[in-house]
Amino acid sequence: MRVLVVLGALVAALAVVPAASSGGWATVGFEPLPDGMSAGGTWTPTIFIKQHGVTPLAGLQPVVEIHDDAGTVETFDATETSEAGVYAADVVFPSQGDWSVTIHSGFGDSHVTYGPVAIGAPAGGDGGSRELPVVGLGVALLAVCAGLLLLVARRSRRLTPASG
Repeated sequence: MRVLVVLGALVAALAVVPAASSGGWATVGFEPLPDGMSAGGTWTPTIFIKQHGVTPLAGLQPVVEIHDDAGTVETFDATETSEAGVYAADVVFPSQGDWSVTIHSGFGDSHVTYGPVAIGAPAGGDGGSRELPVVGLGVALLAVCAGLLLLVARRSRRLTPASG
């Protein structure tokens, strides 16, 4: 009888071990990279979270965190897509400069960090200076056309026979 009690306790202990050790970590990946982004633009990464790098994890609440060297930190909640283990977030870098990105999976301490990545000036932020080369090109084109007209006019005068 004592053998059956010990054997039963051993079987019960072994049955609990796999349940307690399952889980614990996940892999986090994302695409596309935020390279080439401008301040104020929206970067929408697709985030992939898999338990043990294999099984897609649904029902999580991932967070995208961005931070720069000056200590500015912004966070953006990711939402689950129709595909299990796939999430999306709309991230806006508030200013130009070097920013790092950390995606927290919402599953234990699993996260991934990328960067720093250089975020450019806001699109159209220096408005007038972008128009200057176009104006300069237009003036140069106008000058070339005027020169050609002048050349054609001078040649046509030379070909006219003298009256007399």
